[in-house]
Amino acid sequence: MTRIQLLAIDPQNDFCDLPADWHPTDPATGTRMAPALPVTGAHADMLRLARFIAAQGAAIDAITLTLDSHQRHDIAHPGFWQSHGGAAVAPFTPITAAEVRAGAYAPRDAAALPRTLVYLDALERQGRYTLMVWPVHCEIGSWGHGVHASVLAACGHWQLQRQRAVHHVFKGMNPWTEHYSALQAEVPDPADPSTQLNTRLLAALDTAELLLVAGEASSHCVRATTEHLVAHLPGGRPERIVLLTDCMGPVAGFEAQHAAFLDAMRAQGVRLAHSNEITL
Repeated sequence: MTRIQLLAIDPQNDFCDLPADWHPTDPATGTRMAPALPVTGAHADMLRLARFIAAQGAAIDAITLTLDSHQRHDIAHPGFWQSHGGAAVAPFTPITAAEVRAGAYAPRDAAALPRTLVYLDALERQGRYTLMVWPVHCEIGSWGHGVHASVLAACGHWQLQRQRAVHHVFKGMNPWTEHYSALQAEVPDPADPSTQLNTRLLAALDTAELLLVAGEASSHCVRATTEHLVAHLPGGRPERIVLLTDCMGPVAGFEAQHAAFLDAMRAQGVRLAHSNEITL
C-alpha cells in the first residue's frame, strides 16, 4: 500500500504568475515568453509545494502530477470560435448553447456546429460549468505546458531519494470537451477512453491512507478533481483527503467558486490545512 500520496494538479508554468526573471526567451521569435493563464499567487503556492516535497519527501510514498494538455484547436480556445460577422472571440468569453443557436457565436468550421451544440447542451444540463473561452494554454510541447521549475526539481530529488518514478497524468487532449478534472472530462466522449472516468488512477489513489492534494486552480481543476475523488474513490473515506490550501488558488474572478469549493469539501469530511501544519 502506498500509504501517503501527494496529488499535485496542473503545477504548470502557464498557470503560475512567475516573476519576469523566470520568463525564458522564445528562440523562434526572440521575445520573452509569459504564462498564458496565470493564477494570482500561484508562483508562491508552487514554491511552498516544492518546500513541502523537499521537507517531507522521505515519508511520501507516491507522487502523481496531472498535466493540463491541450491542442491549439480546442473547443475552449479562441481560434475555434467566431462571433457574428466573423470577428474573433476574446479569451474569457462564456458561450452558451442559446447564444450559438441565436447566431451570436459559431464555430469557425461550419461543419462543427452540430457536434458543438450537442456538447454545449450536455454541458449545460449538468449545471457545473458554462463553456469558457480560455487563452490558449498548456499547449502540448510548449514551455507553458511544463512543470514549475521548483516543483520539478523537488520531484526529481524525491525520485532519487525514494527510487521510484513520479506518475504523470495527461488530461485535456480531446479538443471537443473541457477536461478540468484529472479523473473525467466534463462531457465524456464515448469514442475516447481518455475522457471517461479514470478508474486506474482512482484505484491507485485509493491505496492511500492519506491523500494530500495541491495545485492550480482551486476554482476549476483542483475543485473538479477533488469533487470526483469524493464521489468516486472506491474506498470512500473523504476524511483521508487533505487539501493543502496554501498550495492552491483560484482564477481571478472566481474567488467565490474557490470559497464554495472549500466549504463544500469541508462539509463532506475533507480536511483543510496549510502545508506547514503537516508533519508526516
